[in-house]
Amino acid sequence: MEALMQLQIITPDHLMCDESVKMVEMRTAEGEIGVLPGHIPVTVMMAPGVTHITKADGSIRHIAIHDGFVEIQPDKISIMAEIAEWPEEVDLDRAKAALSRARERITNPGPDTDIARARRAWARAAARIELLTREW
Repeated sequence: MEALMQLQIITPDHLMCDESVKMVEMRTAEGEIGVLPGHIPVTVMMAPGVTHITKADGSIRHIAIHDGFVEIQPDKISIMAEIAEWPEEVDLDRAKAALSRARERITNPGPDTDIARARRAWARAAARIELLTREW
């Protein structure tokens, strides 16, 4: 039998995912990583992006994760995210509008513009758009 690990994705509102999986690929503050059962224990910060989940049956599911951290154990991955969204929860038009607003704030900042906040908004919107438009 193929090795599996437990994946939990937790947001402040609810438990988004709690299932046995083969592999998880995600974007962290240090870059992209892939995790298989037996991975060394580590805790890293997440970066906005699309996380790819290879389920026990071999199918792949994608979810947008917006900031947080992940704790990896040999048999379990726990993602604590500020926001996590399945594709069916994302409004593409709203994400495109948010991306446009963030770009405008970054390229034409006013005296009160919070550039770091605008960059985070841009990254979240880009992850949502990628989740819905990329051919997986």
